[in-house]
Amino acid sequence: MKDSITHRQITDVAARIFGELGYDGASLHMIAEAAGTDASTLSRIAGDKRALYLDVMRQAYEMEQAMLESLAERGTRGRAAVHQMVDGYLDFYLAHRENRTLWVQRWLSDAADITELEELYLCPMLRVAVNMMTEPARPDVDPYYVVGTLIWTILGYLGSGTEKCRPAGSDTPNAPEAVESFRVHLHTMMDRLLAP
Repeated sequence: MKDSITHRQITDVAARIFGELGYDGASLHMIAEAAGTDASTLSRIAGDKRALYLDVMRQAYEMEQAMLESLAERGTRGRAAVHQMVDGYLDFYLAHRENRTLWVQRWLSDAADITELEELYLCPMLRVAVNMMTEPARPDVDPYYVVGTLIWTILGYLGSGTEKCRPAGSDTPNAPEAVESFRVHLHTMMDRLLAP
């Protein structure tokens, strides 16, 4: 067992466990065991399960928000910003599996008694993304649905993919050739969604 473990090491392990099993399916004992420590040490460093989950979700938000802010700082607006978001979100979720699985667990009504996370974290991120669009190409296109469609599509693809079903497909949606094919699809989908 580790004699010294940091708060960050605990939250990294907890993010993986909460992403795989959900808040409701995970226990402090499981997280402590995966982190190589005991539950009392984990509790002393990170608090109870709720406090640890809130830290994990805050950390996930901060990473995703930093990605969005770096895109927003480029000053690109409108359709070009949507294309930057395609690449930004796809690359981010490929690199940060835990962020992806944590949000999917939320969509499955995991941790239903913790209701404030969407207002604290999801809504501010959506506002940043929508502000980058500024002027949708069509008045009948809701920018929140455009960003939502992009995120839902990426998370759905990375969670299940279609690669095994395609002729000569790869076994994983993370394979480089599959990712690039999907990236092209996302750009095409956004162009057609925003077409005047």
